[in-house]
Amino acid sequence: MKTKIEVRDFDFYYGDFQALKGMNIPIAEHRITALIGPSGCGKSTFLRSLNRMNDTIPGARAEGEILLDGKNIYDPKVDVVELRQRIGMVFQRPNPFPQSVYDNVAFGPRVLGMAKRGRAMDEMVRESLEGAALWNEVKHRLDDSALNLNPGQQQRLCIARTIAVKPDVILMDEPCSALDPVATLSVEDLMRELAEEYTIVIVTHNMQQAARVSDYTGFFWLGELVEFSETDELFRAPREPLTEAYITGRRG
Repeated sequence: MKTKIEVRDFDFYYGDFQALKGMNIPIAEHRITALIGPSGCGKSTFLRSLNRMNDTIPGARAEGEILLDGKNIYDPKVDVVELRQRIGMVFQRPNPFPQSVYDNVAFGPRVLGMAKRGRAMDEMVRESLEGAALWNEVKHRLDDSALNLNPGQQQRLCIARTIAVKPDVILMDEPCSALDPVATLSVEDLMRELAEEYTIVIVTHNMQQAARVSDYTGFFWLGELVEFSETDELFRAPREPLTEAYITGRRG
C-alpha cells in the first residue's frame, strides 16, 4: 500500500472544545477510505481538515501533522489555494452554480488559467464530464442551466467540476445522502472508477455503503479513531468491542 496522506498525532479544536484527538491515519493512494461513526463524532471535521477548509472558522486551530506526499499541509509556507486544487471536495448536497452545465465544469480551469476558451477548454469539459459518467446525458444540453438536471446528475456534475482542476485527492462528505437509491448506486459505481485515478476519502452514515465501496474504513467515536483497518476485516471481525457494538446496532 502506497500512502498518499499520512495523518500524525492530529488534534483539532473549536476554541476550547477539542473535536479531534490524537488522529493517526494512513490514507492509501488510489483507494477509497471510508469514515463511519455517529453524528457529531468528528468525521466531517476530520474530512475538512484534509484540505484546511476549517481554517475559515474563528477560533479553530490544529495541532500535529497531515502529510500530503510527505509534506505537511499545515506548514505556514503552504499555498492553501493550491492545496484545495490538489484536494477537492464534493459536498453532501449537490451545489451546482446557477450557470450552464458547461460553465460549471469550466469554472475552475478558467479561474486557475489552466485553459482558455476554445478547443482546449471544450476538451477539458468533455473529459471531466466523461470522467464523471455524465457526458452522454448532457452532451446535447451543455448550454442548459445546471439547475435543470436531476439531483443525481447534479451530484455527478459537481464531481466533474471537482476533477476538472486535476486534483490528486477527492473528499466526499455524505455525497449520496440527498439522492434516491438509483442515483446512489450510480455515484457509488463512479467512485470505484474514479479510484483508479484519484485517492478518495468519503464520510458516510451508511455502513452498507462503506462496505460496498471502500477499501479501508475508520470508525470514529467522540472525536477519536477507535479502529482503522481494511473494510472487509473491520466489518467481518472488528478488533474493538465498541466497533462491533456500533456496526451491529447496539450502540449508535
